[in-house]
Amino acid sequence: MGLLETRCSQDTAPLAVDPLTLGEIVENGLCIGCGLCRSIAGPGGVEMVMTPEGRERPVVLRALDKPTLEKINAVCPGTRIAGPPADGAALTDTVWGPVERLVLGSAADTTVRFVGSGGGTLTALGQFLLNSGRVKFVLHVAASRSMPMRTERKLSFDAASVLEGAGSRYGPAATLVDFNAILDRGEPFALIAKPCDITAVRNLARIDPRVDEHMRYALAFVCGGASDLTKSEQVLQRFGLSEDELALFRYRGHGNPGLNRIESRDGRAFEISYRQLWEDEDKWMIQPRCKICPDAIGQVADIAVSDAWLNGGPAVEDEPLNGIIVRTKRGLELFDAAVEAGVLRIKRESGIAEISELQSHQVRKRRAVWARLTGMGIAGKPVPFVTDLALRDCALQNSLAENLAEGRGARDRARRGRLGEPPAVPRVTILGDR
Repeated sequence: MGLLETRCSQDTAPLAVDPLTLGEIVENGLCIGCGLCRSIAGPGGVEMVMTPEGRERPVVLRALDKPTLEKINAVCPGTRIAGPPADGAALTDTVWGPVERLVLGSAADTTVRFVGSGGGTLTALGQFLLNSGRVKFVLHVAASRSMPMRTERKLSFDAASVLEGAGSRYGPAATLVDFNAILDRGEPFALIAKPCDITAVRNLARIDPRVDEHMRYALAFVCGGASDLTKSEQVLQRFGLSEDELALFRYRGHGNPGLNRIESRDGRAFEISYRQLWEDEDKWMIQPRCKICPDAIGQVADIAVSDAWLNGGPAVEDEPLNGIIVRTKRGLELFDAAVEAGVLRIKRESGIAEISELQSHQVRKRRAVWARLTGMGIAGKPVPFVTDLALRDCALQNSLAENLAEGRGARDRARRGRLGEPPAVPRVTILGDR
């Protein structure tokens, strides 16, 4: 494990000269299913499918030439993960990155606070961006109308549409599946998404100037990981339901955290608590890419929003509240304007020590990722090219024994194939899948 002590010039080593194929990205556990590769490959090049494991994954429909694969490798958040540029933030923390301001707050509107996850901050900001004319539309995700347990990308052009997409969605979501077409609209927009989705778009901005021209704001939620759809299917099995019976599948919201609520087309309703949904950590079914994520805290966003529960989980239904991490000057201007307009309310100022307690699992992951990636590399597996995210400095906050344990564990799991996944194929129709 000598690399744990000697590699210091950058966060991880670069990928091989030859670009990885989409199959290699998927099978080595690097894909998160954002869909940007489909957008880049163009019509008829790549299709996103739901796999038997319950993940949205790309399947190549025709051979992709090397320039296309090189472009995909340059933007894929499984192959390249770059941190934010150094722009003189008010505070830069080793673990938490750039911070212009850090507060505990929420949406001011009672309906938005109730319907949204946590404190409804992201929903309120999306509505404000549209109502103030700063953007023409918001790109985010929402429950599928036809298959409500599933999540699909959504364009919202008014505040009511944004509210329809409020609430956390824990399953797979190909947010960027038609991102090129969105850029072709030539209109100012905002993106509300997972940190890895924003990483992909920031990567694309380096080679496509339309991103910075049209995407005015990127807002992220602090992410605990994207679960497989099979996690949700287990909930249905508990109640003897199939997916084609569903009229509603709400993961949380309508409270903080709110109940996981299921409604069938014939009028039956079922509920379990947030704690019941996530009580068995062995059954969380978090996607492989999430376990090596170096930026689940949204350092490349303009504003990142977290839950505000001690140790990352609620004991009871709690006060609607978010941790609001303003990361950029652009984000700070937006935040101040939203507060001044009465869209957001601030409970009080916060700080690194408090957010580290409220999101302690994010601190542990940030400190573990460098050793995990190093262990994967020692096992001969491709790892993302990570820059400007202080992974080694985070790892130095661990003891040598802790780093060795993380690195050896990742090495051994990678050698046994436990950090990868099977080739992407469409799942067979089960439980009402269509």
